[in-house]
Amino acid sequence: MIKLTLPVSEDVVRKLKTGDEVYLDGDLVTGRDRVHERVVKDKTFPSVSLKDGAIFHAGPIVAGDGQTGYTTLAVGPTTSMRMEKLEADFIRATGVRIIIGKGGRGAATAEACKKYGAVHLMFAGGAAVLAASEVVETSGAEWTDLGMPEAMWHMRVRNFGPLIVTIDADGDNMFERNKKRFAELKDAALNKYFSE
Repeated sequence: MIKLTLPVSEDVVRKLKTGDEVYLDGDLVTGRDRVHERVVKDKTFPSVSLKDGAIFHAGPIVAGDGQTGYTTLAVGPTTSMRMEKLEADFIRATGVRIIIGKGGRGAATAEACKKYGAVHLMFAGGAAVLAASEVVETSGAEWTDLGMPEAMWHMRVRNFGPLIVTIDADGDNMFERNKKRFAELKDAALNKYFSE
């Protein structure tokens, strides 16, 4: 188990390896398709720097009016492959070190992680209430014109995880590696079955 406090340096991130279990403390933001489009396509940046920070691909459910504060009720991970076509440019443009989401990523994200010193961490799907319980403060959102799930929410987290490194800063892509391995195992099992 590896505990990290945000923001994190490139040196720290480059020590993480696929399969590592990570927990985070500190500030992170949420952001999905529209946030990525706003940064990459519109060249519009949020008020907070994402350099050395973390972004969570999630569309939270948040209660509150901002006057008396906000409470994050659920914040489940979004399938990260939705952001694949923009992720490499997003990493380059923002300097973000940690991307958190659900499921696998493609070659472009793996290459960007290697080139710029970033990692992709997986949060288990279906655990939105667990994730929300690890949010100690939700200070607000920007780009609220995008709607609650697509806005960029600012959150402080404690013991946020468990997160599994699925792409490390060497470009090792655990999902792609496992797909090949499982295909080989399947082929071997089928060959054995049909040869008997």
